[in-house]
Amino acid sequence: MTTGSVNPRRADTRRNHERILTAAADSLAATGEVSFNAVAKAAEVGVGTVYRHFPTPEALILAVYDREVRHLVEVVPKLLARHAPDRAFLVWTTDHLAHYMMTKRGLANALRVATVAEGKLPADAYESMVGAVATLLEANVEAGAVRAGLAPETVLRGLGGLLYLDPNGDWKRETEKLADLLWRGMSACPRDCE
Repeated sequence: MTTGSVNPRRADTRRNHERILTAAADSLAATGEVSFNAVAKAAEVGVGTVYRHFPTPEALILAVYDREVRHLVEVVPKLLARHAPDRAFLVWTTDHLAHYMMTKRGLANALRVATVAEGKLPADAYESMVGAVATLLEANVEAGAVRAGLAPETVLRGLGGLLYLDPNGDWKRETEKLADLLWRGMSACPRDCE
């Protein structure tokens, strides 16, 4: 094997790991539960492969949670590089945070069970989310789109309404309506300027 080449077995292992996490996230969003048999079938791997990656359902649930939070944080700089700050905020909210919140609703009870069995949630998850919102707010303040002095924790609480989205309903439209309401409250424009 030459330097820089990827071991095909490791690449396959990474692919399987990601497929398992995706299938588990989908299952949690839809039912709030994970069945190793159902996850294996959806991921198109054997159930033994699921157990090799995640020895317990609790380990799988915590890994899904960690993956979802990590994605939300890591996508912010990419969105800001591709879009104007106001558009980046909307895309983050509608295309990323809404999916996370729908998954989290199904994940909430499973997380409670998992944290009892496995310990506690990663302590930095909330701080990471606040940091992602702070980055989006800073870019928008700099662009003159939102007023300065907004607390990212308050904005994140406002976005908490996404937790009540119905994944089987018109969640995209509902997300856009909530984002618009929140955006108007954050706007740098006085109330009478529109």
